[in-house]
Amino acid sequence: MTASTPLSAERRATVSQLLADVRGLIAGGITREALAGVARRLEQLAARPALFPASDFPTPDVHAGEGASTRYRLNPDDGDDGLALYLNAINPGKSTWPHNHTTWAVIVAIEGQELNRIYRRTDDGSDPAYARLEVEREVLVQPGSPLAFLPDDIHSIHVGGDRPTLHFHLYGQPLETLVARIGIHPETGEVVGYNRTQMSPSKNA
Repeated sequence: MTASTPLSAERRATVSQLLADVRGLIAGGITREALAGVARRLEQLAARPALFPASDFPTPDVHAGEGASTRYRLNPDDGDDGLALYLNAINPGKSTWPHNHTTWAVIVAIEGQELNRIYRRTDDGSDPAYARLEVEREVLVQPGSPLAFLPDDIHSIHVGGDRPTLHFHLYGQPLETLVARIGIHPETGEVVGYNRTQMSPSKNA
């Protein structure tokens, strides 16, 4: 994705307009109702899959292994300030540790299914190195079924089946700047810095 093409120019303009609309939707504050509006707007972009062909956004090669993933930043020119939209291409078998974001997030599917487990903390938070969680609910993110998170919400991602996923992940700030977010070992409850230990680099689209 080096040379500019009519498709890439249209994609950039469409993404830019979406992000402008999102800024308007959240101008009154970050609430679950506002994020539901953001999800509806992002679903309009997901309804245009021709803007995101496999030739420009390939899923990981089968030789990359089970659960391999690629994260494409769709608005890299916006830098580290403000909204960040990613397109995640994930092979079946991917699972993450439970984690928060420290900013709001909205997930919308173009294709494929991604099981999200949403957790509640059952400890008092007094030990920064340990957390105890229980599953509050599960949501299957797929076309027509988005999911939104507030900054302190905790979730994990699980991609099963036999098809890769192609999902939008929109954040209030770029993931790379969210150095305070935590991951929680699903068995021991150990708390770690999520970006430092669990996150792979993004690719700029």
